[in-house]
Amino acid sequence: MTGTAELETVLRYHERTKHHFNRFAAGPGRLDWANQPDPFRRYAGAPLTALPLLAADVSPAYDDLFTPGAVRAAPLTLGTLSRLLEYSLALSAWKQAGAARWALRANPSSGNLHPTEGYAFVGGIPELGAPGLFHYAPREHGLERRADCGFIPNTVLVGLSSVYWREAWKYGERAFRYCQHDVGHAIGALRIAAAALGWSARVLDGVGDATIEALLGLDRDADFEGAERESAELLMAIGPGELAKNTVEVEELKASRWYGKANRLSVDDPIAYEAIDDVAAASRKP
Repeated sequence: MTGTAELETVLRYHERTKHHFNRFAAGPGRLDWANQPDPFRRYAGAPLTALPLLAADVSPAYDDLFTPGAVRAAPLTLGTLSRLLEYSLALSAWKQAGAARWALRANPSSGNLHPTEGYAFVGGIPELGAPGLFHYAPREHGLERRADCGFIPNTVLVGLSSVYWREAWKYGERAFRYCQHDVGHAIGALRIAAAALGWSARVLDGVGDATIEALLGLDRDADFEGAERESAELLMAIGPGELAKNTVEVEELKASRWYGKANRLSVDDPIAYEAIDDVAAASRKP
């Protein structure tokens, strides 16, 4: 597509899937409860390291979170990494009504469906062993080792992806809108959690989707055989000090070994929505 064609595709999707004054946007019409996607992605065979749940502590003053240098930067340790994830992507509560039981998370989600998955490149933390790429498992509050690879010193490189089917199960072709909405929530939660540690957090705008997919292993067909795929969203550099670097040298993070296979989220295959496929292709970052 040309740039004009891609923009037109996105605008058509926006018009097609938005609510109007005199009507609602089209939805699937019903919920197939037996096929509701699992809200928790896991990688079978990937080693899991449990993170310490932190006792309540005194948070910085609210205004200090938005004032550079007001919060003293904490070192990057297993405890501070745990706190970053606990205050941004972790479970915050469980609720129950009758036999139904569901979790809430620190990052808000449209319909509490949580299509956003989190990954982290990290090294220099003895408890995690060799540097690597890890998938964050919120139910267990742990890190699954997805790959042995390089890292950026004193920095956590966080990757976010979306499982469109988790939203499409309820919202149909509108799901792409909600996934973008939820990624924004995740960015905000990560930035606030980082600020509470005195850390900087920067979205790496210069990294294309194909690069993110390769770095996070989302393009590995064998690892997702029979499982619902994830779509690349973005990378964030988070850590102590000012993070001016806005590019990623792929060779620095090249994986030498991969671990685990993604779990299947629904009993039956996801329903295909052409509108989602079209807008996702048109909005890919080169």
